[in-house]
Amino acid sequence: MEIRSAAAAFNYGAARPATAPRPKDADGPGQAMAKAATSFAETLQRGEDTARAAMTGGVDAHALVRALSETQLAVETVVTVRDRVVEAYQEILRMPV
Repeated sequence: MEIRSAAAAFNYGAARPATAPRPKDADGPGQAMAKAATSFAETLQRGEDTARAAMTGGVDAHALVRALSETQLAVETVVTVRDRVVEAYQEILRMPV
């Protein structure tokens, strides 16, 4: 089987864009996790600010309950994700080498 250099160069050129690195601003798993962590921190901060305002009388009870339920949901979500990551890591450790 003979490989022609022109055909090899053409095929290499066609495959190159598929293997090119993505720009830093592309949404990848790392960026998605960074956005999720930022959103989680913002939710916790809003809950703390609302609780502090409720103690001084600046916010009504309805806003406090809503902020606390959002915070509780965010914490439960993060705990669930953490449990899944730990479970996947343990599954990888159990794989035979």
